[in-house]
Amino acid sequence: MENQSDNQVNSNSTGKPGWEREIVEKLAFAAITEQRKARRWGIFFKLLMFGYLLAVLGIAMYPKFKQDMGMGGKNHTAVIDLVGMIAENQNANAESIIESLRNAAKDKHTKGIILHANSPGGSPVQSAYVYDEIKKIKKEHPDLPIHAVVSDICASGCYYIVSATDKIYASPASLIGSIGVIMDSFGFVETMQKLGVERRLLTAGEHKALLDPFSPSKPDENHYMQDLINQVHQQFIVAVKTGRGNRLKETPQMFSGLVWTGEESVKLGIVDAIGTQDYVAKEVIGAETLVDFTQQERLLDRIAGKLGASLGLGISNLAKGWTLH
Repeated sequence: MENQSDNQVNSNSTGKPGWEREIVEKLAFAAITEQRKARRWGIFFKLLMFGYLLAVLGIAMYPKFKQDMGMGGKNHTAVIDLVGMIAENQNANAESIIESLRNAAKDKHTKGIILHANSPGGSPVQSAYVYDEIKKIKKEHPDLPIHAVVSDICASGCYYIVSATDKIYASPASLIGSIGVIMDSFGFVETMQKLGVERRLLTAGEHKALLDPFSPSKPDENHYMQDLINQVHQQFIVAVKTGRGNRLKETPQMFSGLVWTGEESVKLGIVDAIGTQDYVAKEVIGAETLVDFTQQERLLDRIAGKLGASLGLGISNLAKGWTLH
């Protein structure tokens, strides 16, 4: 019975005059409908991509836009971050901090600069670069005050830098100091002996494997490296004494690498007073509007860097699959 019913339906549909044309029209309308849907989705994704690119451009331009908004003819205090480890490949590197200082100094509406310090220190070379630049700007712009405001910590290379500023302010609980130099390493000689590992080392040059952690330490090399870090330490001490002058109430422990609270640092002359950024901008500099002049890595550069890293990783992985026969 079902087969007879199906055959009857098919005969009615195929026996109907012009049925071929009707099927073609339905297929054509279906194709047109699909094309319209595809076109709408295409337009939607294009608009979405356009909006995404606008957002990326807006984020990339935001730091500059923020500065321009603050520099619209109104006097302000420039704020520059000295935050994190001080090193060439970190956010707190000499190049970006120096560029920030120069941009702030050359703006005619900048009435003072605050160096927002929150760093455990880092490279003595990078610190010295920034120290020298602050001295240079102070010489070129003698009427432009440059102050440092410490939040959580300002130790080692960070204090090296801020000692060049006119005045240093801190919170009572801030940690400040560590005027010293450190070089650390490890020794695995006994561990290797216990594991039965033999060290095989070839060098050209008597001291090429200086402080090699897998070889026994040599007294003459230790003495040589100690002399080196003593020299860097003396450079650090001279910079601090030059920057702080007779404000320092020097003690035998002052340059030993110890740290002090902000409250104690004021008593020692390591810090000038207790104060916040807002206080310094309003009461000391006299321009309470704060404008961030910290150089930020451009988003497009960051994306390009990530793309470059991804491409390099892809090529590296591809190369691993190559073999020579």
